[in-house]
Amino acid sequence: MNNNKPILSPRYGALFATALTAFSTFMATPSAWAQSASWPTKPVKIVVPFAPGGTTDILARAMAPELSKAFGQSFIVENRAGAGGNIGADIVAKSAPDGYTLLMGTVGTHGINKALYSKMAYDPQKDFAPITLVAGVPNVMVVNTDKAKAAGINNVTDFIRAAKAKPGTFNMASSGNGTSIHLAGELFKTMSGTYMTHFPYSGSSPALLALMSGDMDVMFDNLPSSMALIKSGRLKALAVTSAERSAALPDVPTIEQAGGPAMKGFEASSWFGLLAPAGTPPDIVNRIQQETAKALGTPAMKEKLLAQGAIPSGNTPAQFTTFINAEHKKWAQVVKASGAKVD
Repeated sequence: MNNNKPILSPRYGALFATALTAFSTFMATPSAWAQSASWPTKPVKIVVPFAPGGTTDILARAMAPELSKAFGQSFIVENRAGAGGNIGADIVAKSAPDGYTLLMGTVGTHGINKALYSKMAYDPQKDFAPITLVAGVPNVMVVNTDKAKAAGINNVTDFIRAAKAKPGTFNMASSGNGTSIHLAGELFKTMSGTYMTHFPYSGSSPALLALMSGDMDVMFDNLPSSMALIKSGRLKALAVTSAERSAALPDVPTIEQAGGPAMKGFEASSWFGLLAPAGTPPDIVNRIQQETAKALGTPAMKEKLLAQGAIPSGNTPAQFTTFINAEHKKWAQVVKASGAKVD
């Protein structure tokens, strides 16, 4: 009898050694369950990939104090603008998946940019764990009130006529390349047969300042960031970009209603949602979703968002994932039809 014969073959010995190493590593570090149970033990950062003052920023700052109260830790909003939201989104994609860095993502960062940009530093589907859709909003076609009056522009039809009369002289502002504000304008140009020069800014706030100063002629802004300016009369709302009128501006028609036969079927709305880096423990993702949904369901928050034209959601991570995948397909078709591209 050979007592030196190995109990395990070399193949199974290697597998056993690998398993033993993995087990030792697991025992030497806190389990994912323990990390999830104790989270959060320090402030949580919500990255807004646009400048302060826009709808993404407004919604993040509306949610931050609610989440702070729910979890007993500060939720801090950090603006990291640039490249149509790609800079801030990439920062979060490459952050540790520990629940301490979140993104207020948008239809731009997670629905449009992959089709619009020839090079992307992150994958909007693979590099994130969707948490919940916070809100959806229509965009609104706004013009400088004084300039519109001087040019005799009272509605969408007037605007199209004026833009066609002076091709290339109208300037269109947006919150950045690849945002829904940009793509809504590109879709409008394609369907109306007009040409306007696009000027991308680092967010809605600086773009709106340019529009109010008269440097820009038109913008297809997210409704919440333009609402106060419309109400004050500093901007004139010609139409909303959604399929139906907004309850926040019931007297303002849709572009389809106001633009004539050429604009039939026009729709380009926006959305905003919380995401974490891929690999974030599901328990943390689910806890954030549940508390966000609770906050969005309160009468005070509903009233606050609806008054600005935003429709609160709070759906599940699985539902949000399905929604994002559908948005990719939809906006890829819009980008292709518009011919828009960013290198």
